[in-house]
Amino acid sequence: MTKPSTRTIVALAAAGVLVVIVAVAAVVTVAVRNTTTPAPALTVYAHGKSVTVPPYKYCTVAGIAESGQVHMNPCQQSDITVPVRPAGNPVQISLPKKIADAPWVMVREYVLPDNRTVVRDVKTYLDFDPGTLALTVPSRPTPNLRLVGLELQLVLPARDEMGQEFFVPYQAWSIKTA
Repeated sequence: MTKPSTRTIVALAAAGVLVVIVAVAAVVTVAVRNTTTPAPALTVYAHGKSVTVPPYKYCTVAGIAESGQVHMNPCQQSDITVPVRPAGNPVQISLPKKIADAPWVMVREYVLPDNRTVVRDVKTYLDFDPGTLALTVPSRPTPNLRLVGLELQLVLPARDEMGQEFFVPYQAWSIKTA
C-alpha cells in the first residue's frame, strides 16, 4: 500500500473545506429566505413614560387588480390596545419611516365631561409635512375635552361602484389613554 502524496492530501482537504462552505451557505440562504420582517411598532411617550405599541391589525397587500380592487394576504389580528396615562400632558408618537412615508389616518377620540359623549377628530398624513416622524396629540385640546384613545391606521385609497373615494385601513395601532 502506498502513502498518499502531499498533493492528494491538500486536494482532499480543499474539497472537504469547499463542501463545508457550500453547506453553510445553503443553510444561511434558506434561513434568510424564510425570515419574516417584523411588523412596525410605534413608540408612544406621555407623562414621563415611553411604551412600544405593536399593531393590533397587520395586513400586507398581495396585489391590486386592474379594476383597482385590493387583494390582501391573510391579516394578523390581536387584542392589543396599549394603555397610556397622559395625566393632562400631550401624547407624543414616534413614527417609523415605513409608516411616516405611507398614507395614514389618525383617529383621536375625546370625551366630554359627561363621560358618555365621544367626539372624534380625524387627521391624515396630508395635515402634516411630508415625512413627519413625530406627532403630538393634546390630551386636553379644550377644557371640556379629554383624550380617551387614538388609533393610527395605514390606509389605501379605494373607490366604490358609485365612484365614491374612501380609505381602507390595512394596518392599525391602538392606544387607550383613559
